[in-house]
Amino acid sequence: MKKLVLLVCLLSVGMYQNALAYPALPGFADVAEKLLPSVVSVTTSSNQDTDAPSADDGEAFPPGSPYEEFFRQFFDGNVPDVDLRRIASMGSGFIVNADGYILTNNHVIEGSSDILVTMYDGAVYKAEIVGRDKKTDIALIKIKPKKKLVPVEFANSDKLRVGDWVLAIGNPYGLGNTVTAGIVSARARDIQAGPYDDFIQTDVSINRGNSGGPLFNTEGKLVGVNTAIFSPSGGSVGISFAIPANMAKWVLDNLLKDGKIRRGKLGVKVQSVTEEIAETLGLKAKGGALVASVEADGSAAKAGIEPGDVILKFNGVQITAMRNLPRMVAETPVGRTVPVIIWREGKEKSLKVSVDEMPDEDAGRINPEEAKKTPVTALEVLPLDTLGIAVAKLTPALRERYKVSRFVSGVLIVEVKIGSDAAAKGLKAGDVISEMNRSEVQVPEDAEKQLAKAKENGAKSILMLVDGPLGLRFVAVKPTS
Repeated sequence: MKKLVLLVCLLSVGMYQNALAYPALPGFADVAEKLLPSVVSVTTSSNQDTDAPSADDGEAFPPGSPYEEFFRQFFDGNVPDVDLRRIASMGSGFIVNADGYILTNNHVIEGSSDILVTMYDGAVYKAEIVGRDKKTDIALIKIKPKKKLVPVEFANSDKLRVGDWVLAIGNPYGLGNTVTAGIVSARARDIQAGPYDDFIQTDVSINRGNSGGPLFNTEGKLVGVNTAIFSPSGGSVGISFAIPANMAKWVLDNLLKDGKIRRGKLGVKVQSVTEEIAETLGLKAKGGALVASVEADGSAAKAGIEPGDVILKFNGVQITAMRNLPRMVAETPVGRTVPVIIWREGKEKSLKVSVDEMPDEDAGRINPEEAKKTPVTALEVLPLDTLGIAVAKLTPALRERYKVSRFVSGVLIVEVKIGSDAAAKGLKAGDVISEMNRSEVQVPEDAEKQLAKAKENGAKSILMLVDGPLGLRFVAVKPTS
């Protein structure tokens, strides 16, 4: 009996210690009750009838579908002028201004002819688009409410930490007023959704219809806009992504002011600095943004920035990863002059750059006239075996065959050895090498000389400036002995 009592006591002590180590989960009832009136459901329709689901976030309801009756019951017959066959998508949104301004995702309202907003109390309003931004997938719409609304309060999303509790409210599958909770799983995720990806990853249950809805911290302040999920099945698997509140706030302020986005621009194309590239440039560690090309007459060119420079700091902020720079430049006020620190020829250099304005749509690559057609003759190919490639002089015939612009100069790669480091780095036949080890190459013999020179100097990698379908970029290739 004494042993049994002792065992019970030990178990009690263990449970008490576990309770101290793992405190009770927080309750969200009070926070949710306060926030629900600020969250809305967004339904859009198009001019064309459809009986297929939206490719984005919506659900379609063909005539006779059980969802059609559910939809009618859900809105209690209060949907004005809506043909259910025209529903394009269903999403979420949240109030950002007492006068009726609502933030949502651009993909929720894109291509719509009519937008309906359903409030927490069941009231339904038609909405108009104030402005939208495809690059961040943010849109601002407006309704004319019959009373003052309760806007959400923005938090500083930069202070959000991995492991923090977060709360989502939205309209999954048209159900509306749905609250889910989880934690922040990761920060600064790049999911290749746009040029300024900086997503917050969470394990909050997010499904179709949650897009455009808010993500709150435990204080009830906005930390993100739920935008995307990763799901092989189409439903929640615990991997969801939200736009940080700071980014959403910047877009919101621009749309409220001008109805459009004014972004800064340097006039450069940049790429990541790998360990191999860092070594060839004499950098102690990878980091920064390597300038692959500079736009003529752009602000970077006027400031003296050159291809091959590595931008280490912009406006006093260290560039820890290349993809951070475009976002920092974009959010810099147009016309402002900022300090920039670059790495060139083994040392740092300080410059001053005046930020230009980015056009509404990014300019595409130049499409010049094709080189004059001439018969294709036998190729004079020079193998560079240690690099695993073979190169040839750029002739008019080869320009036409490989669709190389007449504005591009260098030597043409005509063969890449399978299994070579060049192949692993993505080099392909049709790419053009403009520089090797920061020296121009115009004919195959130039490339051969630069390769021999690098071997004499004991270089572990050959840094090449390459132009091709992927754009102008630097590639560091390890030569074999």
